[in-house]
Amino acid sequence: MDNRIKSLKMEHITKRFPGVLASDDISISVGEGEVLALVGENGAGKTTLMNILMGLYQPDEGQILINDKPVHFRGPEDAFRAGLGMVHQTYMLVSNLTVTENVALGYRNAGEKRFNLKAVRSRIEEISSRYGLAVNPDAYIWQLSVGEQQKVELVKTLCLGAKFLILDEPTSALTPQEVDELIVLLHKMAKELSIIFISHKLQEVKALSNKVTILRHGKVVFSGNTDDYSSQEIAAKMTGHEIVLPLNCGEAKTGEPVLKLDNITVLSDWKNPVLNNLSLEIKAGEIVGLAGVSGNGQRELAEAVNGLRKTVSGKITLLGKDITNKTPREIIDAGMGYIPEERNTEGIVPPFSIKENFVLKDISSPLFSSHAFINGKKVDSAAEKLVKRFDVRCPGIETAAGSLSGGNIQKVILAREIERKPKFLVAVYPTRGLDMGAVEFIHSELLKIRESGIGILLISEELDEIINLSDRIAVIYKGSIQKVLEKKEATRERLGILMAGVKE
Repeated sequence: MDNRIKSLKMEHITKRFPGVLASDDISISVGEGEVLALVGENGAGKTTLMNILMGLYQPDEGQILINDKPVHFRGPEDAFRAGLGMVHQTYMLVSNLTVTENVALGYRNAGEKRFNLKAVRSRIEEISSRYGLAVNPDAYIWQLSVGEQQKVELVKTLCLGAKFLILDEPTSALTPQEVDELIVLLHKMAKELSIIFISHKLQEVKALSNKVTILRHGKVVFSGNTDDYSSQEIAAKMTGHEIVLPLNCGEAKTGEPVLKLDNITVLSDWKNPVLNNLSLEIKAGEIVGLAGVSGNGQRELAEAVNGLRKTVSGKITLLGKDITNKTPREIIDAGMGYIPEERNTEGIVPPFSIKENFVLKDISSPLFSSHAFINGKKVDSAAEKLVKRFDVRCPGIETAAGSLSGGNIQKVILAREIERKPKFLVAVYPTRGLDMGAVEFIHSELLKIRESGIGILLISEELDEIINLSDRIAVIYKGSIQKVLEKKEATRERLGILMAGVKE
């Protein structure tokens, strides 16, 4: 029996949520071996549409056809049995289970009533080897970086035998080298299956897809062949205006050192040294970019600076004050701002409303409360202002933050941290998962607060972002700073060599 998916169509799909028309009469089609790029601004309805395709949501109107036959998915299990597999932007893994146990949870093997973990482990190793997706089957999910967890999601989907792959921002946590490898891999996979690829990174859309469909406010506003349009033309169709990313062109008006790291040593979750006598100094009014391949200590460095991970030795000072191993509250009160890597578990409280998340760090301040009583009007007023200024796409400020799209959650965090006017800002992947219009806005905001005299540590694996925004660039490798380059000295090639651990 031929069980290949030769064509998939979604016809006239409409989906309403309270106060939001998320999908408005959307029709798309994907043929055998095709790669369709689905693009649009944050909140345009891309993920909702794919959740409908996977049976997570039921459409109010419209139908899905596979090989020209209508299908109805009551849940993800039905979609999987039909041959669909989805790698979600927000990974769906159980943190206190191993990679093997997570894959086993989704395993469906006819005739087996119990999971055979040995067989599942063997299947993981087979898929990992076949596609070059190195994952440790015995590692616990909580021990893995975000990029490594996304690899696990992809391996899991492939282990479960997907014949049609849906990828929701699969490269958002990957390094440039890993992105290049993934694109090569997906080109190979497209010979065996069809792919819907959701991305904000238009260079990847151009490199991977045959066709592109653009959503705006829940509607299809454009469909065409990818090769017929440049990245700039696609970005303009997506946002409705030309995108020009700002550059850090002026000389830095640097002041005194704000953040100093003196020979700090920090342990990983495995209790091994992950930062080794690392030293770095950042002055007021400058952006220092931290470049490195994922897993070289960036996450642990950000956590140590913000009091979320103990420092074994060395000293961290903020504006001359020793903050080594202080509590997060003490460090916040000292003037630290923090945009964390993991937005859903560290950046927000998902069940809390948008307005509550905006004021999380300052709810007890005179700005929003008096004599232990919260001033609701002031909270509402501040939240309405931030929603408008940062273009957070939501039904209203009472909406649970966890129900927003990934990019809009990131906007909530950015709005809160920037509005607090910190004395120093640690920004970890600040534009991960954001559309080009949002990236343009956030880059402008970071340059503005730099101009105001605030020092910024920018941790990113997007080399263009680091080169465009930084005054100096520090390269980290195996927990140590390889070299600190002035902006004029930094090129992609030179940074790539240093990131690989090659000493100059």
